[in-house]
Amino acid sequence: MTPSNNDPAPNEAKDARDVTSRNTRTVNSGPGRMLVAVYGLFALAATGRSIMQLSQSFSKAPAAYLLSALAAIVYIVATVALARGDRTSVRLARATIGFELAGVLIVGLWSVLQPDAFHDKTVWSHFGQGYGFVPLLLPIIGLLWLRRSAPTR
Repeated sequence: MTPSNNDPAPNEAKDARDVTSRNTRTVNSGPGRMLVAVYGLFALAATGRSIMQLSQSFSKAPAAYLLSALAAIVYIVATVALARGDRTSVRLARATIGFELAGVLIVGLWSVLQPDAFHDKTVWSHFGQGYGFVPLLLPIIGLLWLRRSAPTR
């Protein structure tokens, strides 16, 4: 079979494949898998903690415990969005992780300035001190990873 005038030359086809492979990077491969695993772990931990807090001690610190439940939901959504890794999910992950960073900063500052509102520690209180400050670092790492690995347009 002879190549037609519309067929790309072999080198042009290889270059097109290289560009395509660079543009189809996925957020859930390589180090992204570890990020999905850490978000999944935090989703489980925050969900378990918030269920315990809401069911056993809600009247002690309702705002803190509701924020703990909100953190659990954020971690669940971020985990699923990162694991899926398609273009829409990447946008959702970026928004969710941005919200998470704002939440850690706001709740962290609130818990330092008004410690009486936080009878028990939550995931985001004191900037995630009870979790080794991982809740403060995780969204920064997540946003940097999304910026580096998300497919380009």
